[in-house]
Amino acid sequence: MSRPSVWATKVAALIKGNNSQAALAQIKVAPTVRDLQQLRAMLTADGSLAAHRLIDEATLDQITALSAPRLHRSP
Repeated sequence: MSRPSVWATKVAALIKGNNSQAALAQIKVAPTVRDLQQLRAMLTADGSLAAHRLIDEATLDQITALSAPRLHRSP
């Protein structure tokens, strides 16, 4: 198993510190799908994901958005 990314660790700390709005903003600009999956794994392991419904939905939405093929790329 690979080491969790720094991004996932920092966002998890925001969530555990009850700063959900800042965590949601970071999730919307997540660097990669892998980082989001690591964040979900970290939050699932300690039970935080079940307590934060909006974080759960936002991570799933961003994974879907980042996984989808791009139809148009700006120049």
